[in-house]
Order: sequence, then C-alpha cells, then structure tokens
Amino acid sequence: MFCYQCQETAKGTGCILKGVCGKESHTAQAMDLLLFVVRGISVVADTLRKADSPVSEEVNIFVTDALFCTITNANFDDESILKRVDRGLALRNGLIQEAKHNKVFLPQVDELTWQGTRDDYAEKAKTVGVLREQNEDLRSLKELLVYGLKGMAAYLEHAMRLGFNDDTVHVFMQRALATIAVESLSAEEWVKLVLEAGEFGVKTMALLDAANTGTYGNPEITKVNIGVKNRPGILISGHDLKDMEELLQHPKIIGLFRARIDTLQQQFAHYEQVKRFTLLTEPFSMERGELTNTLKLKRSVVAKNYKGLIDKMYEE
Repeated sequence: MFCYQCQETAKGTGCILKGVCGKESHTAQAMDLLLFVVRGISVVADTLRKADSPVSEEVNIFVTDALFCTITNANFDDESILKRVDRGLALRNGLIQEAKHNKVFLPQVDELTWQGTRDDYAEKAKTVGVLREQNEDLRSLKELLVYGLKGMAAYLEHAMRLGFNDDTVHVFMQRALATIAVESLSAEEWVKLVLEAGEFGVKTMALLDAANTGTYGNPEITKVNIGVKNRPGILISGHDLKDMEELLQHPKIIGLFRARIDTLQQQFAHYEQVKRFTLLTEPFSMERGELTNTLKLKRSVVAKNYKGLIDKMYEE
C-alpha cells in the first residue's frame, strides 16, 4: 500500500505497510480499486454530458458516496467497499451501453476497458493506486485534487441527506475525475484545476451550512459534558446532525431513556410520573430565553418554543 492522504502519515511521507489510522493494506487497495471504477464512471458521465446526453441521478449519488467512502478512516469495511466496486462496474457498463446507443464516442482508457471479477480485484488494485503516476510533481497535484474531491463529496453527501443539492458540484467532481483518467496536463494546468476544486469546495461548504442552519437553526456556543465515564458513548461530529436526529428517534434509544426514567420515578405517585417524552437535538439555552441566568427553566418560554412537539405528545 501507499497512502499519504492525511497529516499523520508515517514519517510525513506515506504509509506503506499499515496506515497510522489503522487502515490495513487490503483495505487501502480496495479503496484504490473503487476510485479506479469511479474514474471510469466519471469518464462516461462527463463524455455523455458534453454530447448533451442525460446522466441519471444514480451516477451523482454513487460517485459522491464512493468518494466519501474512501476518506482516510470513514470506512474500513472491505466487503462494503468491494460491493461498491461491484455496483460501480455494473453502473459503468450500463453507461457505456448508453453511450453506444447514443453514438457517443468514448476514450479508450483502462478505467473503461477493464472487465474483472472478484477473483481479479486484488491484483488489479495493486496497479491502480497512487503510485501509478510516475512523475512525483504530477502525482502530488492529482492526489491533491482527489483529496479535495473527497472532502467535497463528504460535505455534499451530508447536505443531500437534508434535501439540499447542487448539480454543478456533481458535474465538476465527475469532470475532474474524468480529467485524471483521460487527460495529460502540464503541472500548471493541474494547478489550475486544483484551484477550481477549491472554489467548488467553498461552494459545497456553503451548501452544507445552508442545509444545517436551514434545518436545525444557527449553532450556539453551548457547554456540554464530553465524558462518557463508565458508560458507552457515541461520537457525533458537526456534520452528522441528521444522524443524531435519527438516532434520537430510534426505538432502542428511546427505550433506554424510558427504562432510565422509569427507574428514577419508581417512588413517585402515578399522577407524578412522566408518561411521554421527546428527545431534543439540542439543550435548552439562555440565548433563546429558555433558561434564566441561574440556569432555571422558563416554562412559559419552553412551552411556546416547543409547542408543536408538546402538542404531538398529547395527541399520541
């Protein structure tokens, strides 16, 4: 393997035996093969668009997911990566047939002509990784571009989960991947494409910000307990707000809170006990007027701010 995707890479040059992040060589090779397949899909998609032929949303979703999947330590599950390779090859071959049907000429590159099976994956992966480019300067620029696309895909997928999307970002990502597979550019031309990726990266970050704030409101500085002590914990990043929302609605999580509440209120009279509750994605705050300066709850403000949730609990 050879991976220098993150700032923690071995000796600052590249992980060659096992990733500092814990990634095994076979996982890194599976990711290399998936990126190889994604480049092939992008070549066909980009060529079809240039010929004014439609490209399905399935392509956009697959390419975004595959790029996100290969970020440094987002997914170490070999089988899930290889299943993406399976789906990607089928998707690529379907696009090739569309191009033939529409009489769209495709470039003859390995990303389009290779037709391997699971038995061939491991050997093929060894030939399509980072070191396939012999020129160190061009290799660095191409990989810088790829890492920018991976980050872009991560932001874009999180935004898409909240119903926000931008076709121009998908078109750019696939054009950039196609360029890596097909074009022989000078260092100056690669730099220009990398800078363009930066512009689209900023655009995608703005899209994710609009998705998060449009769905959950503007973030507020909040003091939270970051320790789990002797209890299990779940790590939630700032991009996983949709996951946290779904987690708080999961029957098992609600069941855990239900059991804890029932334990704590065993000595209460029936009319004093909590019958229904809702888990919130954020704590009560002074900024919204829900807490006093001494952190006491302002019941009237809470009742107003969460009227919809409260009414729903009484309707159930």
